[in-house]
Amino acid sequence: MSTSRLEAFSDGVIAVAITLLVLYIQVPNVPRGQTLAHELARNWPTYAAYVTSFITIGIIWINHHVMIGRLRQTDHAILELNLLLLMSIAVLPFTTDLIATSIKNHQGQNFAAAIYAGSLLVMSVLFAILNRHILFAKDHMLATPLPRERRRGILTRSIAGLAPYVVATALASVSAYVTLAITAAIAVFY
Repeated sequence: MSTSRLEAFSDGVIAVAITLLVLYIQVPNVPRGQTLAHELARNWPTYAAYVTSFITIGIIWINHHVMIGRLRQTDHAILELNLLLLMSIAVLPFTTDLIATSIKNHQGQNFAAAIYAGSLLVMSVLFAILNRHILFAKDHMLATPLPRERRRGILTRSIAGLAPYVVATALASVSAYVTLAITAAIAVFY
């Protein structure tokens, strides 16, 4: 199978996920005695989570394009691994809203932060698994052969984000704010 169908489907799923993020941003109700500015400022967790997830999904989209672009063709195993990756991306609008709402309402913040960081960690792990599979198990399907050291370097760079996501997930029990800050820093870094 050609890679164009894989990329087209993946682009569609990623585009929907990134678009769904904005649907969780609501125009605030302004109670009597409050100002619109105050209510907008009160929604900062929603904006912070939105920006973090938007940048993260955007980076995954770019890296996915590069990863699939290395292939001359694909096979069933690559398609299945890609579906798992897309499933992890598609859940991000929900986990983004979960952390933002929990921080804003001061309810279940730590658990929501663990779910959010955990979902980003799962996405990162699945990306690394697919990337490794393409670079090593299916290196005969690469459009341009790459030396083993170059493939190892590409994979090493792609898994560098795993450790900070593990830390962000572990620290969720301490502070949802720290978790959100770490995940935002990872997005800005990449």
